[in-house]
Amino acid sequence: MAENPAYPVGLRLTGRKVVVLGGGQVAQRRLPALIAAGAEILLVSPEVTPSVEAMADAGEISWQRRPYEEGDLEGAWYALIATGDTQANTLASAEAERHRVWCVRSDDADAATAWTPATGHSEGVTVAVLTTDAKGRDPRHTAAIRDAVVEGLRDGTLVAPHHRTRTPGVALVGGGPGDPDLITVRGRRLLAEADVVIADRLGPRDLLAELPPHVEVIDAAKIPYGRYMAQEAINNALIEHAKQGKSVVRLKGGDPFVYGRGMEEVQALADVGIPCTVVPGISSSISVPGAAGIPVTHRGVAHEFTVVSGHVAPDDERSLVDWPSLAKLTGTLVILMGVDKIGRIAETLVAHGKSPDLPVALVQEGTTAAQRRVDATLATVADVVRAEGVKPPAVIVIGEVVAVGPKTLA
Repeated sequence: MAENPAYPVGLRLTGRKVVVLGGGQVAQRRLPALIAAGAEILLVSPEVTPSVEAMADAGEISWQRRPYEEGDLEGAWYALIATGDTQANTLASAEAERHRVWCVRSDDADAATAWTPATGHSEGVTVAVLTTDAKGRDPRHTAAIRDAVVEGLRDGTLVAPHHRTRTPGVALVGGGPGDPDLITVRGRRLLAEADVVIADRLGPRDLLAELPPHVEVIDAAKIPYGRYMAQEAINNALIEHAKQGKSVVRLKGGDPFVYGRGMEEVQALADVGIPCTVVPGISSSISVPGAAGIPVTHRGVAHEFTVVSGHVAPDDERSLVDWPSLAKLTGTLVILMGVDKIGRIAETLVAHGKSPDLPVALVQEGTTAAQRRVDATLATVADVVRAEGVKPPAVIVIGEVVAVGPKTLA
């Protein structure tokens, strides 16, 4: 006769006693969810992992440093038994049965009265997956199903059409350095919910191809400017579509607030009372060097890194950068938007004390299929850029960290 399937249920544990026996890896994995559920947690174990000890030190759980004793489950609503002592587990499981306490056992699921499902979360939805066939229970299988469902909810591919979430207003989304997989989960979900997407040239273009046909995609570079400045025209386009009650995503490359003029757009929207959600993105200033095998900091080499805009040359009166002071720093210098100015930047840094032999790397089209890395020194970088035909977008890294990692990652 086939075993009856488990009955799925959600436990509301706020303020209710939960007992955890054992302080090893199983407890370490399960405790955060129990804490988040608001349970009053008693942990009984002679020893615990450092992470579990930190939870006790923070007052999130109560820890009694001893083995299990009869009576530990008195007054409990739920128990997790995960010690390395099979006899203790069996005795605790029997106590749970007598007191009608739902009990999970990490060492013997068949002896338990409850099973822990593979769970995941996405915007207020909890996904819990249980395998119904006891003989075929495979935690890897249930975890894989859980991951597939959660990913579908997060990126918007698993949403019933008549229940698709729409939030009128504007979301300012950082798309990351270029690889479509490097956008945040929240950013991808908001894209899937959008009516209108106003995209920058440096945003992750491959994501636009995944949008449903009804989504209006607007290239920010092609918005008619007329008598307006480019940024003002973009602000007006955001306002116009949002006022029509549409869900608008402003998709930018990198992070909206790292040389992305994101705050200008937030302020323009706030001035007319339009709500704006800001979703940070992975900045190219760190991710692109990393993708090319360059750590912006490295123990014993660089304790700091400075990110600078190179769109204005050092001798330009509009420059807000203190280049002489930068030349005195010993850490890593990361320059964005500086390919066409790198010659004058290098000359200025050398003139104020940097070694002409200091390593320089230029990473073009970082994180994309077209990524390439070109190495030079401050003395040679201008000539190398011309000879190699380096073009924007490229991130420039100056410092000893350039020589630290293997170039095979480039």
